[in-house]
Amino acid sequence: MTVRVRFAPSPTGMFHVGGARSALQNWIYAKQHGGVFVLRIEDTDAARNRPEWTEGILSALDWIGIERGSYEGPYFQSVNAGEHRAAAQRLHGAGRAYYCDCTREAVQARTGSTYSGYDGFCRDRNLPAGEGRALRFRTPDEGETVVVDLIRGAPTFENRLIEDFVIARGDGSPVFLLANVVDDQVMGITHVIRAEEHLPNTPKQQLLWEALGVRPPVWAHVPVVVNEKRQKLSKRRDKVALEAYRDDGYLPSAMRNYLMLLGWAPSGNREIVPWSVIESEFRLAEVNPSPAFFDEKKLRAFNGEYLRALPVAEFVEACRPWLTGTATIPPPPWQPAEFDAEAFAAVAPLAQTRIAVLSEIVPNVDFLFLAFPLIDEAAWAKTMKEGTGDLLDATVAAFDGLADWNAENLKSALEAVGAERGLKLGKAQAPARVAVTGRTVGLPLFESLAVLGRESTLARLRAARVRLP
Repeated sequence: MTVRVRFAPSPTGMFHVGGARSALQNWIYAKQHGGVFVLRIEDTDAARNRPEWTEGILSALDWIGIERGSYEGPYFQSVNAGEHRAAAQRLHGAGRAYYCDCTREAVQARTGSTYSGYDGFCRDRNLPAGEGRALRFRTPDEGETVVVDLIRGAPTFENRLIEDFVIARGDGSPVFLLANVVDDQVMGITHVIRAEEHLPNTPKQQLLWEALGVRPPVWAHVPVVVNEKRQKLSKRRDKVALEAYRDDGYLPSAMRNYLMLLGWAPSGNREIVPWSVIESEFRLAEVNPSPAFFDEKKLRAFNGEYLRALPVAEFVEACRPWLTGTATIPPPPWQPAEFDAEAFAAVAPLAQTRIAVLSEIVPNVDFLFLAFPLIDEAAWAKTMKEGTGDLLDATVAAFDGLADWNAENLKSALEAVGAERGLKLGKAQAPARVAVTGRTVGLPLFESLAVLGRESTLARLRAARVRLP
């Protein structure tokens, strides 16, 4: 048997990090078994689908290494509409489904509860198809449905507790449960690896597989991804869009390494490992079924480690979208003509050790490419205290008198200025940092001043002095 797995997202919004995790797990499983990864776009919800969301799925998969051309598809669920309807009619013709005209209100009136499921009222009424009549699957009254799951063992569901569920709406259009099963059958899917949230649907889908005369696939339900409050990650509440992390400057290598740790761990008490190790060691049977905490702070730390491991030339290239702007990344505060590639290359190794995401490169280097820095007023108020004017005057004089403009000489000069006033270097350099860079924190000051140059540095120090009493 050739292993065939599928990833089946809906093009109704941004690409969820939980979906990215499932896609990677399917991708690896297929590669490990010499199988096929199928991408199916479940686009039957026409009211919510937008073409740009489909492109977003494709580009997000490209970004994490599941590139176009390396898998089967994308297929579109809507193309199979005829197959879905045909399957519904086969189930009806075989007596496994029946038409029902019950409204929700009628069911509630009969059962006296808003929480009870469908009561089977139309099971034996033999209603023909008609407007407003849904098609319901006739679930068995006895026995159990056992879902053999590679991660969760063998969850067992009593058939009598599974209501007769709708498989086609009143207008004849099949619902997700049936469409999903038919698509998997048509595409020859052998293993369904998906999120735990789908587990309650699985006994119903397994009954449909069996009723259609096809052996069900192997199931594997990976753990739900939760936030720090152990709530399921929500688009409305949490940062879940893979595109947002991409545009913040997370590396794809760091992101996919971290995503694969949501419910699983490589050998040797380690977490940051080459992708080849993950591809070799990952086992679905070793996935922990408990909810997996998506820790953005940990992801950020991961990304910092990956950034620091890059060769400097690759780091410079990785920064480029934030130095120029793209369709989804805003342009930097300087004009393109003001950017100096040589100056950036000179400070890149300093920035590489200090930033955790690539978007942080802009506030760390913007002072190099602007006529005057963007002043953080809070930093100014904190630093430019009484007596700072004298300190800046002395700093200007000391710097202006340097024969050789380099980091070592700049540091020595400011140390001397501070010593004359009983200040340690940290206190002595703070006003100069704010005057030149606009901030209290950033790249090493003296190396930055050496790259900025004598003229610009002195001009900024003098401009800051003018603002002081």
